[in-house]
Amino acid sequence: MQPDKQVLLPIGVVVRKTPGVTRWARWCWRAVAVLPGAGAAEWRELRREGEAVEYHAATVQLDLHHTQTDAYLEALRAQVPSVYVILRPRAAGTDDMPYEVTLVTASPFEAQDYCDTGEEIVEKVPMPEGLIALIRDFVAAHHADETFRKRKRDRVNIEIAQDGVGDARIPQAADVYRAPSRARRERLH
Repeated sequence: MQPDKQVLLPIGVVVRKTPGVTRWARWCWRAVAVLPGAGAAEWRELRREGEAVEYHAATVQLDLHHTQTDAYLEALRAQVPSVYVILRPRAAGTDDMPYEVTLVTASPFEAQDYCDTGEEIVEKVPMPEGLIALIRDFVAAHHADETFRKRKRDRVNIEIAQDGVGDARIPQAADVYRAPSRARRERLH
């Protein structure tokens, strides 16, 4: 039996809202946990401790694809295996929740692409044990190390004599690189 080349898993994202530490940022929003197999939710309050509030912000699909196993191995080999949550700012005035959960990925390479734009917030969130086991099994089923192939020269004839630099069809009086015998021969024809 052939294992699936793609696995989709619903992942709930827990976002914590805490008071800001500066006068410019009233609140600090951070993704702090993921809930594998969670049901649908839209900013449902989970816990409140003083002014700190944790929300089940959204449930999105974690997409594991068989061609990305190198990236998943990197995530699993990290000191703390993690998934990456991408939060995108909502349009101003749309809601009291300033971010929407765009993506959850197990690929550090894909997360790096989102970091490069600077428009989204990328949070590294530790993987629960069950998610580590699922990704490890997926990688074991699909990963194949690429064999090293030494690059060979293209089939170019390296025996060809090159008498100089530049286009031989254009006579140049000051061409010090062209052999004089070849230059004379080309002008006579």
